Amino acid sequence: MNRRQWMQTLAAAPLAAQGAPPKPVLDVGIVRLNLRHTWTTTMSSSQYRDTLQVRYTRDGVTGIGEGAPIVRYGEDAESAKRAVLTLRDLVVGADPWQFSKLMAQVFRRLDGQFAAKAAIDIALLDWVGQKLGVPLYRYFGLDRRDAPVTTFSIGIDTPEITREKVREAEPFPVLKIKVGLDTDEATIAAVRSVTAKPLRVDANEGWKDKEEAVRKINWLEKQGVEFIEQPMPAAMLEETRWVHSRVHIPIIADEACLHPADIPKLVGAYDGVNVKLDKCGGILEAWRMIQVARSLGLKTMLGCMISSSVSVTAAAHLSPLVDYADLDGNLLIANDPYSGVQVERGKLILPDRPGLGLKPA
Repeated sequence: MNRRQWMQTLAAAPLAAQGAPPKPVLDVGIVRLNLRHTWTTTMSSSQYRDTLQVRYTRDGVTGIGEGAPIVRYGEDAESAKRAVLTLRDLVVGADPWQFSKLMAQVFRRLDGQFAAKAAIDIALLDWVGQKLGVPLYRYFGLDRRDAPVTTFSIGIDTPEITREKVREAEPFPVLKIKVGLDTDEATIAAVRSVTAKPLRVDANEGWKDKEEAVRKINWLEKQGVEFIEQPMPAAMLEETRWVHSRVHIPIIADEACLHPADIPKLVGAYDGVNVKLDKCGGILEAWRMIQVARSLGLKTMLGCMISSSVSVTAAAHLSPLVDYADLDGNLLIANDPYSGVQVERGKLILPDRPGLGLKPA
């Protein structure tokens, strides 16, 4: 053995003694979330929702992410899981500190499947926050005291059950009511028979006729409704613009606003946008949407799908940036596996632990 070989042997000896560091791991699974009440909107009715959970482990730290696939966009939990598995080698082989570059590669390689993208994005940022030892809101330069009040959502149901749901939501100062069917008047009457609280209403594209939309929105204004989400189908942009000129309460885009590029064309038809991590593909993309909307003078709102505290807490870390929050998806389920963002009389209380700040429930 010559001197050079001897020196190489000495340099490798400590590594051999310690063993090579464990390789990064990306675990993917489907979690079934059971609803406290049957959840009904104009689009569907269900007693449970399946979400995708991603766990990214590296250097002894595990980042957790979640995505709630949206059927309207051709996504489900199984297809989201398959999509993430096609990216496993890319994710575990990349440098997580270059998460922005990595997510750009994920977006280029994966067509659609935005809930899957969101799950990867959230897991990576949770990992980064934990490694840095800071909560994500602090990483983004935000003040947790600026987090807004969240609404509590009441799905479409019979008047009797609607009244029961409203009573259960007593701690929340503002309620969000699902409408968009022929039963709208009965639903609002049931709510108003129990409470005089301010209301926000979501029609989920339920009104197909612009005259009907104007009539209902102007009636809802008299019922103490602060604003209306997505009164007409997303594709009916010019009809919504016509409606916008004939009503007095703000109109917020939901299904009409999926990605940053969607926002400029909404000016004049909508007063604000509802940003959801599951629709746009994660925290980074949601941050971009909020900035674009604000630059155009639109109000901003953070919403969520029915999901666990993983996804809801991820969105909540951006909530100091927005005007409104509808981050209650974790409060609608009976088997939340984690504890993260808390709610006190409607106010979002962000966890001060590193990363997402999650704890097992």
